[in-house]
Amino acid sequence: MVHIGKTNSLRIIKKVDFGVYLDGGEQWGEILLPLRYVTKQAQIDDTIEVFIYFDSENRIIATTDTPYAQVGQFAFLEVIDVNNTGAFLDWGLMKDLLLPYDEQTHRPEVGKSYVVYILQDGTTGRPIASMKIRDFLDDETLDEFKVGQEVELMSANKTDLGYQMIINNTHVGLLHQHEAIRSIKHGEKLQGFIQNIRDDRKIDVCLHLKPSEKTGEITDLILYKLKANGGFLALHDKSDPKTIQQAFGISKGMFKKALGALYKRKKIELEADGIRLKE
Repeated sequence: MVHIGKTNSLRIIKKVDFGVYLDGGEQWGEILLPLRYVTKQAQIDDTIEVFIYFDSENRIIATTDTPYAQVGQFAFLEVIDVNNTGAFLDWGLMKDLLLPYDEQTHRPEVGKSYVVYILQDGTTGRPIASMKIRDFLDDETLDEFKVGQEVELMSANKTDLGYQMIINNTHVGLLHQHEAIRSIKHGEKLQGFIQNIRDDRKIDVCLHLKPSEKTGEITDLILYKLKANGGFLALHDKSDPKTIQQAFGISKGMFKKALGALYKRKKIELEADGIRLKE
C-alpha cells in the first residue's frame, strides 16, 4: 500500500528514458521516479526508498529527496510565499507545501518560520500544513509515558512558566523555565525526559534526569540567569534553600558547589547581597 506524504519502499517495474516506474499497487498503478533521482545501478525488480507526493500538475510522483517532515509529523518551516490560495512553506522538496487559509491561526509572513503539523488533505489527498497544532495533540492517552522516559521534544511556544514542548510528535508538555539552561529557540528539537505526570494529566519534561548532579550544567544555568538579569542575582551561599530551589530547581549544596566553581574560574564576584557577573 502506498502512503502519500511519506517514505515508501517500492519496486521498480519499468525503465524509460526519463526515469523509472514504480509499483503503486491497484490504487496508483505506475508511479514515476524522474531520471534525476535514478542511480546507474537501478534495475527492474529492485526495491528503493522514495517519498511519494503530488507534483504541480497534481500527478502522483516519487522522489529520493527527503523532506524536512512527513505526514503525521510536526515541523518548523519557513514561509516563502503567500497568495490567494494560502501560504507556501519550504519543506525541502521542489514543490512547496501548502498552508491553506482555513488551517491558519493567523496570517503568516514571508521569511518567518512557524511550527506546523503536516496532514493529508481529506478532499484532495495532497499533503498540506496546519498551524492548528493543538488539534493534532493527544491530551487524554498517557499510558505510553512513564517518569524518567527519554523522549523527543520540539519547542512550540514560550509561556510565562517556561516552554510548551511537543512530546514524541503526539503530546504536549511543559519545560519549566528553571529546567532550561539556556534560551530555547522556537521550533528547536531536543532530547529530553518525562519529569512528572501530574494529577491533572499535564506532563512536565526536563532536559536531564538529574541536573543537580551535573555541576557544569548548573554553572551554565547560573551564567544564563545572570546575563538575563543584567549581570546580578540576589542569591548567594546564605540564601534560603527554598528560594534557590524555586530559582534553579537544585539543592542549596549544588548551588554552593557551582558558585565555587564559577568563582575559581573568575566568572563571578561574590557580594554581600548576591552574585555579580564579571565583565
